[in-house]
Parts: sequence; structure tokens; C-alpha cells
Amino acid sequence: MKILTAAEMREVDRLTSAREGISAATLMENAGASVARFIQARFPDYKQRRIVVLCGKGNNGGDGFVVARHLRVLGADPAVYLFAAPEEMKGDASSNCKRWQESGGALSVIRAVDEWQKASGMVAAADIIVDALLGTGVRGAVTGLLAAVIGEVNERASRERSLVIAVDIPSGLPADGEASPGPVINADDTVTFTAPKTGMFAGDAGERIGRLMVSDIGSSHALVDEIGQGKLSWSEPREFEVFARRRKPDGNKGNYGHALIVAGSYGKSGAAIMASWAALRVGAGLVTVAIPEPALPIVAAHNPEVMTEPLPATSEGSVSLRAFDNGRFQKILDGKRALGIGPGLTTNDETQKFVQEVVAKRGVPIILDADGLNAFAGRAQELKNPAGQLALTPHPGEMSRLVGRKIPEVQADRLSIAQKSASDWNAHVILKGQYTIVAAPDGLAFVNSTGNPGMGTAGTGDVLTGMLSGVTAQFGTGDWLRVLAFGVYLHGLAGDVAYRDTGESPLMATDLIRHLPAAYRRFYAECGRG
Repeated sequence: MKILTAAEMREVDRLTSAREGISAATLMENAGASVARFIQARFPDYKQRRIVVLCGKGNNGGDGFVVARHLRVLGADPAVYLFAAPEEMKGDASSNCKRWQESGGALSVIRAVDEWQKASGMVAAADIIVDALLGTGVRGAVTGLLAAVIGEVNERASRERSLVIAVDIPSGLPADGEASPGPVINADDTVTFTAPKTGMFAGDAGERIGRLMVSDIGSSHALVDEIGQGKLSWSEPREFEVFARRRKPDGNKGNYGHALIVAGSYGKSGAAIMASWAALRVGAGLVTVAIPEPALPIVAAHNPEVMTEPLPATSEGSVSLRAFDNGRFQKILDGKRALGIGPGLTTNDETQKFVQEVVAKRGVPIILDADGLNAFAGRAQELKNPAGQLALTPHPGEMSRLVGRKIPEVQADRLSIAQKSASDWNAHVILKGQYTIVAAPDGLAFVNSTGNPGMGTAGTGDVLTGMLSGVTAQFGTGDWLRVLAFGVYLHGLAGDVAYRDTGESPLMATDLIRHLPAAYRRFYAECGRG
């Protein structure tokens, strides 16, 4: 799904009415109802929760009134505050304000800061705050009354006493990606409509939107793709339907690619185990793991389906440059369709030189991670190669070392840094973290939609390296950006499925591998494959 600018979103809404016969009033009704259903699903005890809906005078406020009305029908008792005079509202927003009042809903009207100060105590007591103050049409800094409201809501949320649900976009956040000059709501969840907006992934916006859900309110996917002219897409099952096709009845392991994993060292054999296990579990037909000889017995004993190749070791038990003697490593590489390299290799000087030489020679598509990335800290210019066929998977710390910028700087400009690095290095860059970015050299990029904070634990990056190697071996590099984005999507989906069983803190990296079959089943179901 294309990620849209505010102007593109308005055009999609207009054409939805003009071409598809769905009125603006119906779109607003569908939007507000979807937020109410989200709250119902997110909070099983929503009827007992104190819910406050904060409405502005525009269409976002109109959405808020629909949210409140549907919550009331569902058995909740929301309190609604309007930060304008009712007569200032126009069109469908005004109609929904009147419908709320005519249905018996109470309305508190606040038009000045001193009135807000008197009422803010009631809002501060809320369990759930629904932010419907400002939508995608905001321009410039929010000031005056609404700035005071945003400040109070953020202070309340920072003390973890209220959960904030933003309607379409957190109030004050520019929809088109420019830096916000004023206060912005910090939401725990954002329910956006039809498609994500570009500003949700610029700068530190990810910290403002929290978890993002995209709600289909009536506009067709084809219309979104027609109107969206940007290079940024949102990962969703429809983008990856090609990978949901059934395998041919006469298929065999040779049809689904052979992945090579070069990982691990003495004391870090787990990285090789997880990466190779994940590559096989994600669907590669064959997987070989090449590992320093002292660690090989541990890896070989763990997964009988994974083949192993011993590599000469340094005195520290990491890969030695002697692996190149007599063409040894090239023979191991022959016939492979993907190479995942880096997890657990250590930063031993000789091992780092081994990685640098492998990357310089290329030969097969390479997924470079962890200590493989560290081999290029301060020398990222060496990554550039006209042949391409390189994908890097840095977390913010590794990206910081590659581009020579501090981690907060990387996090404050994730999208543009990932896109620029992909262009500079003629490589695919997968910048991990909340809303992982998968960027191609030509500027096209996916923003990942799956995953959860429980995945912030040791080994999940090793699992991703294996999965990306496995999907590359299986599906090839004809549309490598989509293949890599699918691997990232499936990795996060497996984490989400595992989260339901384990919860957040107990989640481990190997849980992702164990839940990959369930993640595939869910993906297939969402693509209509039985």
C-alpha cells in the first residue's frame, strides 16, 4: 500500500465519492466506527474504563463524535469535550456533533485556556483519551488553547496514567513529513484511515504515533495506488501475495534454493544455530552453515536438517583467513543462492578481514549483519559495488558506526538516512527498529507494519539474517526489495504471533522460529489462501 501525503489523501477521499459512490459522510461514519471497534478489541474492559474524547472543530473532531456515539452504543459512557463553539463546526463534522447531542450524549464546550484549566482535572482522571483535536490538515505550530490541551495530555500519558488513542494522526503532527514546530500528541496507538501518511515516518514521528493500525473505511486499494506518487509503501499482506502461491506438486528441495550461513565462533555458536534454523524454517530448500571448526560440533548437533562446513579458526575460535586457502571458501559458496554473514563472528581483526574480502568479491546475494557490519565501521565507502547484490541489516547502533553519526541523530532521521545510504552504497538497507525501513538504491522503500517491543531481545537479529537469507534463496532477487520486505514482515509477524503465547518480557528469539509456521498460516489466510 502506498503511503500518502495529505493532498493525496484528500484526492483519494474525493474520488472515492465521485467514482465509487461512497459519500464523505459515510467515510466519516466508517472512520469513527473503526476507532470504536479498535478500542473495544484493545480493551476488553472498555465499559468500565473512563473514556474521554477530545474533539476539535474540523473533520477530525467529527470523527471523534462518531467514535463517542459508537462507544455509547457498545455500552461505554464516554465524556466528550469540544474545543470550539458547536456553531463553528461545518458540514459532516457539524452533523455528527448534533447527532451526538440528539442521541442524549453530554457535551462540554471549552473555548479558552482558563475554561480548560477548570476542566482538565476531569480529563486527567481518564483511563483512555481519544485524540480527535486536529487531523492531517494542520499547518504550522499549534498554539493557544489546543497547545495547552496537548501539553496536559502528554504530561498525563508520561506518568502512565492514561492511554492515548489518536484518530487518524496525532494532533499537531504534520502529515507531510516536515518537522513539527509546536507540540504534538504522544499517542500509544494511532488508528489511521485508508493509508498511512508520510509524516508518520519522518524524524521522530514514530515516537508520536505509537502502534499504528490502518483502517479500511471504503476507498479501494487500487485508488490508493493510483493516487500515491511517492516512493514509500506500507508492508501489508496484499503487497506480498506473490509469496502466498502454492508450491508445485512436483517441487523438490532444489527448487527452493540453497542458503549459506557464515556465522558463529567459539562461545557464540548460538548465533549460527538461530540463523541457519530460521533460514530453513522460512522455506529455503537447503541450508548450509559454515562455522569455525571448534564450534561446529555444537551447531551440527542442534539441527539435523542443516548441513555444516568447518572453517579454519583463529586462536580465539573465530573464522581465519586460511578459509580462502586453495579456494576452500569458494567451493563452499558454489551453488548457493544466498549468503547470510555476520552473526557471532566477533570483531577479531583477521575475521573482519575475511568478511571484507567476501563482501568485495560478492558472487551471490549477501545479507550482511552484526559483526559483518562492524567490519565496515569507518570504511562504509568500501560497501559500494556496481554489482549490487548486497543487503545490510543494521540496528541504530550499527548504522551509527557506518555513517559516522550519533545514534539519536540516526533515530531522528531514520527514513532519509536509510534511503541515502542505500543510494550511496548501491545496496539494500534494512534499518531495524520500530517501523523497520527497507530501502532500495533507487529510493523505493517499505515501512514494516509488524513486530512488537518484546522482540527487543538477544538473537532476534540473527533470526532475521537467517530468514532474509532463506527467502532470498527461495524467491530470488528479481524483485529483491519486495523479497526482503516480505522477510522483515514475516519476522515481525512471527514475533506478534509468539507474543500472544509468551507475552512481552518473556519472548525469546527462538520463539520467533517456533512460531513461523503459525505466522505463515496467518499470512496465507490474509491472502485468501486456504
